[in-house]
Amino acid sequence: MTATPTVRLTQYAAGGGCACKVPPGELERVLAGLPGGRGTVHTGEVGELLVGLEHGDDAAAVRIAGGRAVIATADFFTPVVDDAYDWGRIAAANALSDVYAMGGEPVLAVNLLAWPRERIPFELAAEVLRGGAEVALEAGCHLAGGHSIDDPEPKYGLAVTGMGDPDRLLRNDAARPGTPLTLTKPLGLGVLNNRHKATGERFEHAIAAMTTLNRDASRAALAAGCTAATDVTGFGLLGHLYKMARASGVSAVVDSAAVPYLEAARESHAAGHVPGGSVRNLDWVRPHLDASVSEDELVLLADAQTSGGLLIAGEIPGYPVVGEIVEAGEHPLVVR
Repeated sequence: MTATPTVRLTQYAAGGGCACKVPPGELERVLAGLPGGRGTVHTGEVGELLVGLEHGDDAAAVRIAGGRAVIATADFFTPVVDDAYDWGRIAAANALSDVYAMGGEPVLAVNLLAWPRERIPFELAAEVLRGGAEVALEAGCHLAGGHSIDDPEPKYGLAVTGMGDPDRLLRNDAARPGTPLTLTKPLGLGVLNNRHKATGERFEHAIAAMTTLNRDASRAALAAGCTAATDVTGFGLLGHLYKMARASGVSAVVDSAAVPYLEAARESHAAGHVPGGSVRNLDWVRPHLDASVSEDELVLLADAQTSGGLLIAGEIPGYPVVGEIVEAGEHPLVVR
């Protein structure tokens, strides 16, 4: 842990990172009935929509000529750390993750920037953009242009376009009973980021986790023949797993003792550094949950992550198995 910069970006935002997402229940009510699902009729030469609004997947996908799928997503959020460069790196890795979570490769991205020019030096915005550009370069993704506005709260992210095999996408509705569940990054990012915002303590290992691309995990999942995955971000492990189980018509069993956590995550939770989004996540899934663990454990499993790992229906070498997919039961989620 090291000192934070003079300008503490997290103090300019009510929320932070993916914890500032609209609560999942509210979001689903707003999206219900909107056009854009599979089967939507278009005129002209628009390709077949493979993945749309139906199951809350990480990105949308359209089949195009040449046996390819275009994958599109956008993701941005308020500062999750105080350092501008690190925030840019984290936000870019998080946005690119949506393409990796679908089994695609990012090709082109554009910046999305909101900045309070009268409150925070605009030079810091350049550091945010520099961080995003470096992560895009690491991913082999072009980052060209974008859009910026003057806004009371700083926000940054990317709109990303990727490509994939339309017959080998990783999606929410393709988890099958008898399949292990693999998690590719430890949990605890929400509570550590909340502690950082409250105290100014800097957690290098959390920043390293958030800036690690999910590229290798995505490629490994495809190589293993997996068909279902999601990234664990603002709705927490339980929230994203519930969406997968519901979309696939199965139940998911989590072995809480097998779930890895970042160092200092549990002590940060015990000290009260719990994002409001984590509590809302647990409230959302609770009616669909059969649990025999403590409330504290459930809050950590629902912790709102920023740029978390992939949760894959399948066993991936080098990553921990944290549960399994089973036949649909009384509860879509079971935690032991």
